[in-house]
Amino acid sequence: EVQLVESGGGLVQAGGSLRLSCAASGFTFGDYIIGWFHQAPGKEREGVSCIKSSDGSTYVPESVKGRFTISSDGTGNTVYLRMNRLKPEDTGVYYCAAVIVRRGSSWVSCIYDVGMDYWGKGTLVTVSS
Repeated sequence: EVQLVESGGGLVQAGGSLRLSCAASGFTFGDYIIGWFHQAPGKEREGVSCIKSSDGSTYVPESVKGRFTISSDGTGNTVYLRMNRLKPEDTGVYYCAAVIVRRGSSWVSCIYDVGMDYWGKGTLVTVSS
């Protein structure tokens, strides 16, 4: 029932911008956090942003702060990742993933990429040099 579908990837020159979208459905109960994750070719996956559905609060790691911005629509059904001043090292597959907030409001799962409950199939971003 839960589905996450990414879109918006493509080819862009270094210094350019892209906006990725994650369409979420099936979250009928509880609060959840949606995150964006980047996996460069041959590299480990890393988180690049998180947003909480209940209040829209966000987390962006220092590695991309100032270049990447996460946001959502009014309902939280679509989450966006705006990527500016792209670099060749930003190349790779971008996934959105979600974790249900089962107790409290911990960001740990998203921030540290541990125990995310649902994953999309990813969208490919290629940044040319």
